[in-house]
Amino acid sequence: MSKFEFPFRGENKRLTPEERANLPGEFIQLPDGIVHYEMGGPVDGPVVVLLHGFSVPYFIWEPTFKALTEAGFWVLRYDLYGRGYSDRPFEKYDLGLFVRQLEDLLDVLGFKDKVSLLGLSMGGAIAASFTDKYPNRVNKLGLIDPAGVPINYPILFKLLFIPILGELMMNLVGENNIEKWLAGDFYEPKNIKEFANQFRPQMKYKGFKRALLSTLRKRVLSNGIKIYRNIGKSDLPVLLVWGEEDKTNLFKHSKKLVELIPQVEFH
Repeated sequence: MSKFEFPFRGENKRLTPEERANLPGEFIQLPDGIVHYEMGGPVDGPVVVLLHGFSVPYFIWEPTFKALTEAGFWVLRYDLYGRGYSDRPFEKYDLGLFVRQLEDLLDVLGFKDKVSLLGLSMGGAIAASFTDKYPNRVNKLGLIDPAGVPINYPILFKLLFIPILGELMMNLVGENNIEKWLAGDFYEPKNIKEFANQFRPQMKYKGFKRALLSTLRKRVLSNGIKIYRNIGKSDLPVLLVWGEEDKTNLFKHSKKLVELIPQVEFH
């Protein structure tokens, strides 16, 4: 993939060793880049891996991470490539890259036994894709408002798929209007400001918006029907949780997931 870095406004830093020395969490070198992660809980507890969504890094799991570790689980959360404090490699940000990242991370950290995966939004599509490819490595699968069902994108949104034009449009998403961009994700508007303040730091590092655009263009958010159908043909325990007020991954899509995965436990 070309290493041309579009000059996105606000991306003025690189994730160097010196920069990471002052950042929280742990870092590990994988074949495609350095990954930012955190583990917690009793090391002999059942293993749960948390996969975040399209743009918000692993901090979104804070309450869940705390609850699971206190409940006796050994929990791993990490930033997907292109997000948070993980590298932004010059790769195609497709399902293959994200599945490979999870596989490499589990291997390098020494997880040999089966793990339970819990994926939010796009993280659900990635967790399902990993499960479909490596069923012998997954004990249980949890999906929270998962992506992967075909989406009818608005006309303006479709412009992001056009090279150069998409970059120019993405350049308009700066720190000053990030709260407006994220507003649709919240049922309680009072939480937006605090959330946005945690979201902003990753936007300063080169490659963030490039990664988002590539992920969109590779249809990671809308290309999971076959994968979910395959999981539905297995006897794997699957938990599905969906918020009725979700304005991003619409609640109506839950009906399709229940149809595709007959063994699902749906809340």
